[in-house]
Amino acid sequence: MVVYDDCLMGQLIVQKYGGSSVADPEKIKSVARRVAEGAAQGHRMVIVVSAMGKTTDSLVALAQAITPTPDPREMDMVLASGEQITIGLLAMALASLGHPACSFTGPQVGMITDGVHTQARIRRITAERIQTALEAGKVVVVAGFQGMTESGDITTLGRGGSDLTGVALAAALKADVCEIFTDVDGVYTADPNVVPDARKLARVSYDEMLEMAALGAKVLQARSVEFAKKFSVPVHVRSTFKPDPGTMVTREDRSMEDVVVTGVTHDRGQAKLSILRVPDRPGIASQVFGGLAKQNIVVDMIVQNIGRDGSTDISFTLPRADRQRAESALATVAKEVGASGVAADDRVAKVSIVGVGMRSHSGVAARMFETLSKENINIQMISTSEIAVSCVIEDKYAELAVRALHDAFELAKEREA
Repeated sequence: MVVYDDCLMGQLIVQKYGGSSVADPEKIKSVARRVAEGAAQGHRMVIVVSAMGKTTDSLVALAQAITPTPDPREMDMVLASGEQITIGLLAMALASLGHPACSFTGPQVGMITDGVHTQARIRRITAERIQTALEAGKVVVVAGFQGMTESGDITTLGRGGSDLTGVALAAALKADVCEIFTDVDGVYTADPNVVPDARKLARVSYDEMLEMAALGAKVLQARSVEFAKKFSVPVHVRSTFKPDPGTMVTREDRSMEDVVVTGVTHDRGQAKLSILRVPDRPGIASQVFGGLAKQNIVVDMIVQNIGRDGSTDISFTLPRADRQRAESALATVAKEVGASGVAADDRVAKVSIVGVGMRSHSGVAARMFETLSKENINIQMISTSEIAVSCVIEDKYAELAVRALHDAFELAKEREA
């Protein structure tokens, strides 16, 4: 049984359950029982759900069985169907427990997005139907991951988009908390599957969580954290399968700066592209990355070598799933600007350290580089921000690098409260 803090009694709570939490009928019934406990304690409950289990992967496979390059608009029509099944089943399960529930798709609750299919961004939420249902004493169940353009086309919000739906609804409804239920029980100092002694964090700042999500931690979608920070939505990451407290994602306070490094992340879904012997003159970088932007391809780390003999090389990383499209677009740009060619490498990974304490402590990057050097791991690219340092390395060394960095910064040790 879940018992909420007294300060939250009778308040508005938004909960999001991921695909593993609603993977089959028994798990959906279990979620319904958990939601019913909250409703029985007097809370107004808004529940956001993902598609069941690996349904989204299956839908992607179905589309690719028809064509290797599905039209993005039609792809969204296919993908949005997964969550619609879950919301209906969960509403039925709640009704069977004696709690009236009403299910809505993203468009039905006024989730209005731009027109970038498969990666849409939220523009506004009306949420009028949710308010009406809550006033009628119903539990509201909403399909995550989806929305609608101004002209009425179905859109999806990208991988992990149900997190964004949950946080956005919490912001629009001015909810007391947004609880993200998943198959892990919080945010850890590193992936526990890679580092057995990784430690669960009781609290993490929005900025740290945003960096960790963007740099490979798969607990929360980066855009959902960005939204939470913008609208000051307190987010509680919890396990669907355990009653234990999880990790609070919240505003930064002074005590957080005492910890130099909060966590180590890694991303093995990276690729590196290089455009070779580009003419070294003003405007070339604009042409190179402008061509990629037209294809809605997001790049990450960028390195331009020192120009010699009037030419230079430009390298950058991007999600491995976008590598083929980017390589094709870059080949066209290479011909236009007179470059000698394009080189691609899928055998790379990004390893990062994150912590707001980096702002006030020196020598952190040097310690990271020294640690990787001791393991004979070559660094191909480096990127830094105010609270993070990232290195691109050969993919086969990713897990070794994470374990070595976790040990070097002593992240397994409990910190003083």
